[in-house]
Amino acid sequence: MLKDKKLLVVSAHAADFVWRAGGTIAKYIKHGAEVKIIVLSFGTRGESNDLWKQEGQTAESVKAIRKGESAGAAAILGVEQIEFWDFEDYPMTITRERLDRMAETIRMFRPDIILTHDKKDAINPDHDAVRNFVFQASIMSNSAGVRFGETLATKQMQLYGFEPHQTEISDFMLGTIIDITETYEQKVQAMKCFKAQGHLIEYYTQRAFMRGNHARRLSGVKDYQYAESFSNFFPRVATEF
Repeated sequence: MLKDKKLLVVSAHAADFVWRAGGTIAKYIKHGAEVKIIVLSFGTRGESNDLWKQEGQTAESVKAIRKGESAGAAAILGVEQIEFWDFEDYPMTITRERLDRMAETIRMFRPDIILTHDKKDAINPDHDAVRNFVFQASIMSNSAGVRFGETLATKQMQLYGFEPHQTEISDFMLGTIIDITETYEQKVQAMKCFKAQGHLIEYYTQRAFMRGNHARRLSGVKDYQYAESFSNFFPRVATEF
């Protein structure tokens, strides 16, 4: 039951969670799950090229625009819990202090599921850094000997990786497909918030259509029209197939 789930989504940049998991996020919220988004950076340096073409643009104004776009998209998806950690991007540096902060955040939120970036992105090392960052922090959170005040160690949660933009050249291994037909239009509207990356909207609408085709073919469920895909950090554990 999605109603009883807690979903933590960690996004390297302002728009990543929308392109790659917006439909899934909206679906979980629609069915009563508790969802928290952490946006690590605004993508000011590396993911705002169209904004930098405007005369007189500054880093602070780009950051403000990106924050507004990200918050607006989150609201469309139904997100009520979103944090902006304001790391610098391109490159994104992970320190021990930041690891501790993420591990403690995981302990405090206690998610059943974490969505973040996959282990390899052929052209975006920030995404690789965030994947390793979140994975290491999750292991720290699970470890009783890692102490953060009175917080208790978590149990092993499920971790899934976003499908990267350059799917084929990033060696993405598709593990799970989530039907997002009922929340597809929310995702489309959320994507339209990002004026700095408008060229990606058509790409991700096509990707949702293609993954919907895969979902129908692999499941036999004809109602699946649009979908998002994720890698599995760990094998699925079950009592039966």
